Amino acid sequence: MPFRIELIHLLDQFHRLRRRILVFLDAFGILAALSVFMLLIYHIGFEHSKSQVEAIQKGYNLILFIILLSNLAGLGLKTWKSKALNKRLADLILIPLIIMLLDVRTGFPGFLNQSHLIYRLLSYNLVVYILVIFILITEISTSSLKLSNRNTNPALLFVSSFLFIILFGTGLLMLPTSTYEEIGFTDAFFTSTSAVCVTGLVVVDTASKFTPLGQAFILILIQIGGLGIMTFTSFFGYFFKGGASFGNEFLLKELMNEEKLGEIFKTLVKIVMVTFSIEAIGALLIYFTLDPSNFSKGYSIMGFSIFHSVSAFCNAGFSTLPAGLYQPGFRYNYTLHYIIAFLIIAGGLGFPIVFNFYRLLRHFLGNKFRQITGMQDYRHIPNIININTRIAVITTVFLLLAGFAFFMISEYHHSLEGLSLRGKIAGAFFGSATARTAGFNSVDMMMLAPASILFYYFLMWVGASPASTGGGIKTTTFALALMNVISIAKGKDRIEIFRREVANESVRRAFAVIFLSFLVISVAVLILMITDGESGLSRIIFEVISAYGTVGLSLNVTMGLSIAGKWVLIITMFLGRVGTLTLLVGLFRRLRSMQYHYPAENIMIN
Repeated sequence: MPFRIELIHLLDQFHRLRRRILVFLDAFGILAALSVFMLLIYHIGFEHSKSQVEAIQKGYNLILFIILLSNLAGLGLKTWKSKALNKRLADLILIPLIIMLLDVRTGFPGFLNQSHLIYRLLSYNLVVYILVIFILITEISTSSLKLSNRNTNPALLFVSSFLFIILFGTGLLMLPTSTYEEIGFTDAFFTSTSAVCVTGLVVVDTASKFTPLGQAFILILIQIGGLGIMTFTSFFGYFFKGGASFGNEFLLKELMNEEKLGEIFKTLVKIVMVTFSIEAIGALLIYFTLDPSNFSKGYSIMGFSIFHSVSAFCNAGFSTLPAGLYQPGFRYNYTLHYIIAFLIIAGGLGFPIVFNFYRLLRHFLGNKFRQITGMQDYRHIPNIININTRIAVITTVFLLLAGFAFFMISEYHHSLEGLSLRGKIAGAFFGSATARTAGFNSVDMMMLAPASILFYYFLMWVGASPASTGGGIKTTTFALALMNVISIAKGKDRIEIFRREVANESVRRAFAVIFLSFLVISVAVLILMITDGESGLSRIIFEVISAYGTVGLSLNVTMGLSIAGKWVLIITMFLGRVGTLTLLVGLFRRLRSMQYHYPAENIMIN
């Protein structure tokens, strides 16, 4: 018996030591991944001599060799379980990749010879870049799932993740090879914020200032900002780690607004896959509408298609054309305008709505298949389309139709002057779609009628739907406020719609969001009138609402702003993207549910 107790004690000590070593190896892997990533940034971000390139290559080999040893050690220390392998899939993928890469780049006589296609492929630096990024993603993603163990506030994590990627993006855009001419910190920070917050306002011309590498950085920032960095890291963390704790799942549940805890990973996969699929389809459609004569030999048509597809779906509004879609050679390409408009609408609907309609379509097709094959009778599932989807879709359609009709009338003899009827219809529809957070322009914005500018205020302020890539106060917030007014006018003490009663908490949040939006916009306009008042009140209001709604449309004010004015818009874009209410929730600790009530009294309103 004493021997058995001693054996158990020794095994317990061994497992403790093993866990400590694994924690150390995880931390070591992160440091190594960050080191090789910084070396990659130094490699592609600066010009180098031949001897410096060789030194960098030796650095790659050394760090990759260290990562290989770390992963092999970690693989040996991880345990097997009966149902699942308790180790990261990254270990199984990285080890053979690194072995092959080291075999080629160090010149060791291994299983690859110079006649093999794999050898030639691995000899290119592009594979090193891809592998380095893959290593960084796997290490950071698997570590991000441990954040909930420190009782991280979801709202604060969401806000801080955006701030982190903005700062990182600023550094990337300030690299010498990112721009044709050096830009200052403020301009780089503004551009990074505009990209991450998917706004589209620019202080420097994207086409003429940024090199293809700089434009690629902007595209990556748009993609990360559109979906959220936590979506990416959580997705890869789940994939490579093979699961997460309940704490992780509850954290992601709040970040993603997912109702079912067991559906989090499926939702992550759906979000990433749907996004990339729609953007890929959009890029192909854009590609086939373009005229090659509008592109120089050094400019990639496919690159243009991918950039604008991602920018449109993420509602970013960035374009590699100096005048946007109003650029000669593109302004009359109405097919291109419609494709981008529908990408904008798809991105602005929100993933919950897309998944809700996908569930309806799957249910409908399944019933049809069962009826045709005679396998089973019709199966009814009530309320597949939930109330949130109904309100968001109805409000979106209403705003699109109202915007189309209004712009068709008000701009008929202004920005749409001289176009054919087909062109006027395309211009009015595109203006209605882009005004609600996209930021692309297919007409000369300086030719807008005063009435159209006022209507733009309203559309930009409302914005897209919740859990989408767009901004604004959101369609459901506007709808709830309107329904609340109608309910009070009818003498009701609650909001009822589609045989459902809207929770009082939703109404309170809606009015809090509306009040905070007016507060932020008013303060920003006031400060800009002090710093850049010569631009005019109406144009400044337009820029501020465009920034807060993460729209990106401009009346040529942003590029001429002072440094102070640029920082005002930077803060406004950031607050508009993360949400002022979300920021306040992150800063102030949540109160526990109060189990008491004071005597109620009415306050005089009017």
